[in-house]
Amino acid sequence: MHVLLDNTDLFLRGFVGTVTLTGLSALLALTVGTLLAVCRVSPVPPLRALGTAAVTVLCNTPLTLLFFAVTLGLPMLGLSRLSYFCLAVLTLGCYTSAFVCEALRSGVNTVETGQAEAARSLGMSFPQTVFLIVLPQAGRAVVPPVGSLLITLTKNSALAGGFSVYELFSTEKTLVENGYAILTVFAWISAAYLLLISCISGVFRLLEHRLSVVR
Repeated sequence: MHVLLDNTDLFLRGFVGTVTLTGLSALLALTVGTLLAVCRVSPVPPLRALGTAAVTVLCNTPLTLLFFAVTLGLPMLGLSRLSYFCLAVLTLGCYTSAFVCEALRSGVNTVETGQAEAARSLGMSFPQTVFLIVLPQAGRAVVPPVGSLLITLTKNSALAGGFSVYELFSTEKTLVENGYAILTVFAWISAAYLLLISCISGVFRLLEHRLSVVR
């Protein structure tokens, strides 16, 4: 217990760093993932090709390699002046967006085609049909898988600690270097991640219950 009490400021800084990193990355992932899903179901061939290419590249690129490419490669090439934190958000958000896209696309497939046909018969454009008719229904169906993706994003955020971003994993490295027992430190860091993941799980369980058709 003294490890936590003696280093409360470090634990708090790491916890806030992880929460902030996860929150901003999740917001980016949901936004970009939704846009990619719209591209994947678009009737315009170039948009479908763009969405397919982006998802294929992101899904098949190891996250660690993507971190190296974005946080180290872009600054070295003079293509980015963003902080390491912003680059980590960009990396995690874009990587997770590909999986969010696929989850949403599977949800779109559960919406009856008659819904879109009825919208078109009323004179609605493709963007109106997608954002007002299809995605709200698809979103209800994909709450559990999206929740799982955001939990995975939370755990993946630990990789940012190896790229000059201070979060919970960075706290672990600092405390171990200061001579604290590694197992004790790991136990407290694990408890912090468990708390954060439990909160995310609880939010999505509540959201799933609220959006459930049959209760």
